Amino acid sequence: MDETTRAAQRVADTGHRVADHLARTGPVLGRASSPDRAVTVVTAPAAPPHEIRISPAALRLGPDALGAEIVRVAGRASRDAAARLHASLARVVDPATARALAEIGFPPGAPEDDDFGGHPFGGSR
Repeated sequence: MDETTRAAQRVADTGHRVADHLARTGPVLGRASSPDRAVTVVTAPAAPPHEIRISPAALRLGPDALGAEIVRVAGRASRDAAARLHASLARVVDPATARALAEIGFPPGAPEDDDFGGHPFGGSR
């Protein structure tokens, strides 16, 4: 087996480990809320928001301030999702692949303190 074939096999093996891991744990989601919990955003890594919750109190902010708050909270949720993805996949990939995750925009970090109950993948499993 030549080096190219071995590399292709390692890539395929990593892909299978990642797919199996995500099948067991469910989707990776990030969540963030404004300090008063008036705005909450849930998102998957590198994706538009999956869910945006706005309390009646948030509507008193006015459209510009509310829009800015949604964007701010969505940014935090996106960073949370990236940190959760990195933590999740770092368990099943080699260290070089984990470093590559950070290079392509999924850096390690502490997940947000949220309503996921501390589950590292963003779900309740």
